Amino acid sequence: MASDTDTIHSPSRGTLGFPRGERGPVAAASDAGASARPAARERTTRQFQAVRDELARRDDFRSAQDIHAAMRQGGASVGLATVYRALQSLVESGSADVLRTDAGEAVYRQCGETHHHHLVCRSCGKAVEVEGPAVERWTAEVADKHGFSEVSHTVELFGTCADCRRRSR
Repeated sequence: MASDTDTIHSPSRGTLGFPRGERGPVAAASDAGASARPAARERTTRQFQAVRDELARRDDFRSAQDIHAAMRQGGASVGLATVYRALQSLVESGSADVLRTDAGEAVYRQCGETHHHHLVCRSCGKAVEVEGPAVERWTAEVADKHGFSEVSHTVELFGTCADCRRRSR
């Protein structure tokens, strides 16, 4: 049986395939500054909203297990599978960012409204959304030079935040 989609998600490379006939969820290089949100439908159940609220409580990247544990500790009755489904829906809609740790674990955080990149602390997971106009220009130039269009990209910078640097002294 043929599938209606050819989708492969890679946190380090964005979406590598798309539903047939549709544009991918990440804004093209020529759309720099435009919203990167796709037209995906988000779930609106009480549990889904609880996951969204927990994700919004902090700015750092956290695993589904950490989010689930925080929710349970706060008294929410939600299963880990539900947390995973909600996070996947939030990622697909552009409302959450997902990265892979060095150990291969997916970690999530609430996403900003426009196309952006991340500066992430290796020690504590704190993340800052940053703009990269030079990256956007370079991406457009490289794509144009090689005859590509609708190019998407992901830039993730890793380092040690000021708080962790102070603590290590």
